[in-house]
Amino acid sequence: MFYVYILRCADDTLYTGYTVNLKARVQAHNAGRGAKYTRGRRPVAIVYSRGFRAMGRALTCEYAMKQLTRVEKEALITGWCEKSARRRSGR
Repeated sequence: MFYVYILRCADDTLYTGYTVNLKARVQAHNAGRGAKYTRGRRPVAIVYSRGFRAMGRALTCEYAMKQLTRVEKEALITGWCEKSARRRSGR
């Protein structure tokens, strides 16, 4: 799988990226081995992710997400969190 993700940094900024191993990538960001942007903004927490079977589709999605405004990204995150909560509660 190929993943597109959004991290919330310690300074409340958002970082969007792509990976094939989501858990390892977040650990790398928090260890200072991730993107240069996140090194000084640790710790980071994952607030959104989406998996794809095709790398091209994931990269296209990542590019599109990077074009979103902060308000649009926050709406995407909120919708994802609500959907995840509904799945966990069985609704």
